[in-house]
Amino acid sequence: MNRRELLKALGAAGALSLLGQPAIAATRNKRAHIVIVGGGIGGATAAKYLRFAAPAVKITLIEPVKRFVTCLRSNDVAVGHMTLDDITFTYDALRSKYKVNVLHDRVIGFDPDKKAIQLDAGGNMGYDKLIVSPGIDFIFGDVEGYTREAAETTMPHAWKAGPQTLLLKRQLEAMPQGGTFLMVAPPNPFRCPPGPYERASLVAEWCQKHNPRAKVVILDHKDAFTKDVPFKKAWERLYGFNTPDSMIEWIPAARGGKPKRVDAANRTVIAEAGTFKADVVNYIAPQRAAPLAFRMGLTNRDGWCPVNRRTFESEIVRDVHVIGDACVGDSMPKSGYSANSQAKVAVQAIADLLDGKTPGEPSMINVCYSLAGQDYGVSIADIFKVVDNRIVKLPASGVSPVTDSPAQPLLEAVYQRNWHRTFANDCFA
Repeated sequence: MNRRELLKALGAAGALSLLGQPAIAATRNKRAHIVIVGGGIGGATAAKYLRFAAPAVKITLIEPVKRFVTCLRSNDVAVGHMTLDDITFTYDALRSKYKVNVLHDRVIGFDPDKKAIQLDAGGNMGYDKLIVSPGIDFIFGDVEGYTREAAETTMPHAWKAGPQTLLLKRQLEAMPQGGTFLMVAPPNPFRCPPGPYERASLVAEWCQKHNPRAKVVILDHKDAFTKDVPFKKAWERLYGFNTPDSMIEWIPAARGGKPKRVDAANRTVIAEAGTFKADVVNYIAPQRAAPLAFRMGLTNRDGWCPVNRRTFESEIVRDVHVIGDACVGDSMPKSGYSANSQAKVAVQAIADLLDGKTPGEPSMINVCYSLAGQDYGVSIADIFKVVDNRIVKLPASGVSPVTDSPAQPLLEAVYQRNWHRTFANDCFA
């Protein structure tokens, strides 16, 4: 299947069953207890598909919140296209359809020798295999002046959907006419590589309608970004990019885009290119694995969790599998689709290991649709395999081609909406 066929199958029909799902073979082991820590996209997918791979095992999912807000389409929430309720999901189906024991609790202790975790509500829980999908955290202090407090009050990153998403929305709506929206895009690796540029695009589109003299400025740690060719073409077509009247200005690292200091109280960022004062500052900080991964001893010195790429078992702690944004994925981006694909590979590997089998060779996929405007989509489709314990991208991968057809970006925007609906069901329904 080439890239065009892949995207058509996924986007047009929402045919998620065609893609990224291993041929699930059921384990015969009836005694194992599999505990999953973290109920985001990776953890929820693991719980659901583990029931297919190992129908008889006991499955416990531990997640503090009762309603999970996905980052998927949170940029649409920030500009008013959707609400938080539209991207919020419960664990009802996991309980009722897949017989998963869902506990809304926190893990506060971990004993890998005894294969047990300690819960905040009290007591220890043993496991045979542990799946950890902890997500990300933010690195504060690498740039003077940008603190966790500044992110919560003045310069939201809004990179975990929820209260900060709504704060950013309020700030955008309150921006004075002719004001400046300043984004700081993070260095690699980070969650959702095309996400900052989708957000900047949707903010520019919002400004065209509500604040036409406003400007969107992107300070970037990088000189290139995922899907930059189709994004920049979209910016040219929609927002006058590379013209004197451009609504979007992108300042890469080579032109001094890397920030050096922040004055949060005055909404000012001092970068190598100079001082930038704005009415709204969306500062997306550098990232690493969530604190739970550090407390459990699963991280390397780079702040991520090294894993066996064929099974996603931790290279540090046996019988613990780490999936999603926190794991070292090499060429595989830190995306929701990657977490979903990794979860399916991990649960089949666990089922095989419980049956005394050698796990097979995984094939994984990432498909990501982004919006450069509400009716202008761009996409990427990546196929991966494991070579020498590294995840490598196959040549069939690629981003949206730039063509003169006005139908292409319109269709990709339609595909994005279909994809999101079907993808969310695959994880939570």
